[in-house]
Parts: sequence; C-alpha cells; structure tokens
Amino acid sequence: RIPDFDLPTLDGGRFRSSDLTETGPALLIFGSYTCPVTESAAPGLNQLHARFGGQVRFVMVNVREAHPGKNVPQPQSMDQKTAHAEQLRDVHGFDFEVAVDDIDGTLHRALSPKPNSAYIVDGNGTILFRAQWGNDTNALSEALESVTEGRALRRLLSKELVRPMLSMLRYGAPVFDRAGKGAWRDMWFSMPPLAFLGIVLKTLRVGPRT
Repeated sequence: RIPDFDLPTLDGGRFRSSDLTETGPALLIFGSYTCPVTESAAPGLNQLHARFGGQVRFVMVNVREAHPGKNVPQPQSMDQKTAHAEQLRDVHGFDFEVAVDDIDGTLHRALSPKPNSAYIVDGNGTILFRAQWGNDTNALSEALESVTEGRALRRLLSKELVRPMLSMLRYGAPVFDRAGKGAWRDMWFSMPPLAFLGIVLKTLRVGPRT
C-alpha cells in the first residue's frame, strides 16, 4: 500500500491518499524541472492523459531538483518548491494536476530513490504497477489499458532501463543549460558517461524531439 500523504496542488486543492477511494485509480509520476527524464517523459504523459485521463487521475508530484544549478537551485522553502512546480507545469503544458511534495521529499523518499518513477495506485491505495522511469510510456500505456478495462495486469513492474535512458539523452543538454551553472557539474559527478554523451549530442545539435 502507498503511504498516507496529503499534498497541495497548484490549482489550490489537495492530493490526499484518503481521496483515492472517491477518485479511483491514479497515476503518480515523480518529476522535477531539472530532470532530463521528466523532460523526455512529458510528451508521452500528455498523450497518455489524453487517452486515459477520463478514467484515471493523473498527478505529477514535484520533487527535489534532480540537477539543480544557479538558475534553478535546490529549493529551500515550500514557496520556492511551488514556483519550480509551476515552471515544470508550464514548460510542458500539463493539463493534469501537479502536486508538491514537502521540502524533505517525504512521499518520494518513501517510495523510490529514482528521480522520475511512476506508480499506478487503485482506489484502496494499493500500488498496482511501478515503472522505474516515467518516460517508459509503452509500459505505462499497457498497464493503464489493463486497469481501465478491468483486466489483470500482465506485469506489475517495469525495470526497463536502456530505452528510457537512451530516449532521455537528447533532452539533457537543454535541461542542464536551463538549470544554470552547476547542473552540468552535478551530472558529471553523478553520471559521467551520460554527461559525456550529452555534450556530444549538444555539439552535434541533436536536441529534443518536437
């Protein structure tokens, strides 16, 4: 079961675990403004929402910044974290709810160390499916299709790694440049091979798919 939570949403409402009994199944996606996986996940999430949004509650949960920089630092207050969530919503044109985890990232830390995992939760608060990466659109689509049609899920977890990571690469440079000084350094420290590939793609002017 998912831990109890009560998060503010950008529309002035709340996203609570206790609400799930009324709203039914929900797709929770963790993400941040400086996360290239979130950046690459956005087009697929918008497509999934257009398809399943009438039957499943979609909520992006804004978490701690994956690769903060001078322009987008790690938030030190809820006001700052909310402002980052607004940027995240606006840059991707999300029509679904965006909630803001607390300053310590309590819900995110309770579920996964991954910066951009996704969960399908039923009305009883039971986690039905987990994708380690929110840009694993095919796996999420398959799971959402089963949930909305009342069928048993073929699998409960997607550990897909290579495809999500590859699809993220072309989004890295624009995100790190947007975050500002320090973001590239953070990436070089945490994932040197991916930082190197990001530089190569930037040099070759291989950018996000439009």
